Amino acid sequence: MTNLDFSVVFDRWDMVLQGIYLTIRLTLVATACGFVLGTFCAIGKRGRTPWLRKICSAYIEAIRNTPLLVQIFLVYFGLSSLGLSLPAVTVSMIALTINVGAYSAEIMRAGFDSIEKGQLEAAETLGLSRRQIYWHVVLKQALERVYPALTSQFVLLMLASSICSQISAEELTAVANFIQSDTYRPFETYIVVGALYVVLSIFLRILFWAFGLAIFRRRRNLAAFI
Repeated sequence: MTNLDFSVVFDRWDMVLQGIYLTIRLTLVATACGFVLGTFCAIGKRGRTPWLRKICSAYIEAIRNTPLLVQIFLVYFGLSSLGLSLPAVTVSMIALTINVGAYSAEIMRAGFDSIEKGQLEAAETLGLSRRQIYWHVVLKQALERVYPALTSQFVLLMLASSICSQISAEELTAVANFIQSDTYRPFETYIVVGALYVVLSIFLRILFWAFGLAIFRRRRNLAAFI
């Protein structure tokens, strides 16, 4: 403990910054794509088509009951067996999107279920189609109600992206693994990386909070009142 030397990490700060950039990139791309995928799965699971409900339910249960590392390996080796040689970053984005999509689907389904039936009946009375009801009546209200749960899930996704180092995606944890193996200073390396993950988590929470204020009027009014 008296011989700690953090300079071995700071001397490689350019590598650390590249790892941070890739971690944020993986998180934001998977968040956006996973949210869209999860929303459509939530709609499909609540739909009137039996085979679509079964497919969406099977996907959600399969993903939520298997480890992310196994899912990453399945995507990585599965695509390779099909003759698709994709970069590790692309495979990581696909795997993270599939993973967070299942969790987002359940969160959004809870949001859809929270909408009062009277609003749906009123929309049907006005002659709106099912697609129009979801778009104009249900989606924004449901999203606002489950937004805190979604943002927490997306922050967890950022932390889980560290597993992508297992397929050589050069995000922050992979960079840390390289630095500690090169310098033989694992303690100092992972202290710095752990602190950086805390900073990234706080940054993402602030980013999602600001985004929520931008798209939800009631949140803006509440923030102004406070």
